[in-house]
Amino acid sequence: MNHLQSRKIQSVIFLFVTLFFWISMYIYVPILTPHLSNLNYSLQFIGVVLATYGLIQLLFRFPLGILSDHLQRRKPFIIVGMLCSVCSCLLFLAPDIWIYPVLGRAVAGICASTWVAFTIMYANNFKQEEMPKAMGQISLYTVIGQFIGMIASGWLSDLYQYRTTFIVGAVIATIGLLLSFLLYEQPPASEQKGMSFKLVGSVLRSQRVLFASLLSILAHGVLFITMFGFTPLKAVDLGATGTQLTILIACFMIPHAIAATVAYPIMLKLHHRGTFAISFFISGLCTLALIFVDSLPLMYLTQILNGFAQGLHLPLLLSFAISRVESNVRATAMGLYQALYSVGMFSGPLIAGMLNENFGINSGFLFGSILAFIALLVIPWSLYVDFKKTKFN
Repeated sequence: MNHLQSRKIQSVIFLFVTLFFWISMYIYVPILTPHLSNLNYSLQFIGVVLATYGLIQLLFRFPLGILSDHLQRRKPFIIVGMLCSVCSCLLFLAPDIWIYPVLGRAVAGICASTWVAFTIMYANNFKQEEMPKAMGQISLYTVIGQFIGMIASGWLSDLYQYRTTFIVGAVIATIGLLLSFLLYEQPPASEQKGMSFKLVGSVLRSQRVLFASLLSILAHGVLFITMFGFTPLKAVDLGATGTQLTILIACFMIPHAIAATVAYPIMLKLHHRGTFAISFFISGLCTLALIFVDSLPLMYLTQILNGFAQGLHLPLLLSFAISRVESNVRATAMGLYQALYSVGMFSGPLIAGMLNENFGINSGFLFGSILAFIALLVIPWSLYVDFKKTKFN
């Protein structure tokens, strides 16, 4: 084993590639809706741009997971993902023609689809019983990267202009791309079973994966309607500057990161049903409260609570989906899970954008709160899932 292949060095490289992946993807998210609004695009069109990100993931994540399991390789997909992040940022720098924002988010969707490879490459370093802890850790890396990117977004837009965020995003993604070539992937064991149609079918029938996916559809619908969608736009309507957008993001992302570190201990005490119920209830109330807030301090408070609530259920849903899945089909299961929750990323902002265009921005937040409360009706399904044995053979 050479120096670069040591576990400690690889852990550091993987951490930085992960951070650069999410920083470059999220550095322009807070200013995306205000930027498109400044270019005189309608709220309905902005909803389409936001929805494109989720639609592409819906189409790409599951096939990429199957292909990754078939090849028993993860690193090539990580490299492709970093390259797509570079291209996504550059597309937003193209001339002001409507197709470029759509293409920019579409390529970002392909980039996000490769996250399947990241999660499985990391999960393969842990035992099955350590899966919730592993998913909590990689969720923390995700949140830290998103937080750094979104904080930098507000700072850059205040000091310079919106276009600067796309330039910096492309530079960061390029650094991540170069680092990704240094990742070392253990060659698959010769006795490891490859992907087959029978195994794909067993994944599709998994009650655990489907349960986690349905809740995650609702969770991501709320997330991409609010902080990753129209919450920054409402903040701008209330007079927020770039610095105040940074504060808003910090109010959401810091509790979100803290929640990722405590989600597993809380789940051990409350079980996943209790944790899901509490977090979705709080998220629904906070999203509903956005309708009534008329000042930035009140909006900050809603985001502190909403950030923590969403930070609880997202990593637990991730670990729940793959905790009983064999390693040779893990990317397929993760691809299915992530493809299905992309329905929420796609349909949430699309429907909210249409509602906002016709009834005002608060109608989208009302829709988001309804999604969170619907999740409370889905949670009892896990009583059945708990007693149903999952097999992949």
